[in-house]
Amino acid sequence: MKKLGLCVAVALSLSACTSMNGGTSVGNGNQNTVITNYPVETAMLNIYTKARSQNLVAVVDDKQLSADIRVTPKGNMVFNNQQVQGTEVNTINKSDNQVVSQSVSINYFTLSPLVFHGYTSSAGEYSVSTQTTTLPKLAMVGEASPLITETVYSDSSQLKRIGVYNQSWSLVQDSNQTAWFCINSSANALLAVDPNGSSAECYKINAKGDILDSKLTLQVPTNSGTQTVNFTSQ
Repeated sequence: MKKLGLCVAVALSLSACTSMNGGTSVGNGNQNTVITNYPVETAMLNIYTKARSQNLVAVVDDKQLSADIRVTPKGNMVFNNQQVQGTEVNTINKSDNQVVSQSVSINYFTLSPLVFHGYTSSAGEYSVSTQTTTLPKLAMVGEASPLITETVYSDSSQLKRIGVYNQSWSLVQDSNQTAWFCINSSANALLAVDPNGSSAECYKINAKGDILDSKLTLQVPTNSGTQTVNFTSQ
């Protein structure tokens, strides 16, 4: 699936630049109940296939960066000669409240089980995903797994590869009744140094898989090493 489009804004800002089973422990009262299993497939559906909007912000080198993200289901579509579902992701990147870029992409997937097949973007990118594992219905806190290998081409002819990424998921305890569900994306395997770096999109979820909060951490290479950029929801 398409990584969040914040890396462009970060690169512009950084002038030095060259994504079951288990149990519960019960205490006194509902708030002390420790939930250790979460419906990660439902969470992924809520993140990538349901209508929603979010705004993420960070301060980098005294500049305020933000991304306004709107997700819109598109219904039945055809991608790579197969029947799929599509969801549009519209991202507007700003620096100090000035628009620096806008991207529109469509993620393609099938359901039961949830499988991602790729994406297309307004920049002409054509990405084909190979899902290496099935996302479980339930996962225990502490679990993690590879999920997708994604090959990005310059256009739909699929003649020129411009990126190869690996994506995985992980689940980390937050509070007694919430956890952070993260989609982790590697740097571009085709580049010696990827200016966009790697990323971790994390979503706070409850026992129903509802999205309560979100954050994004980017590891961006610079001339002096690597800079960590933390975006939080607003």
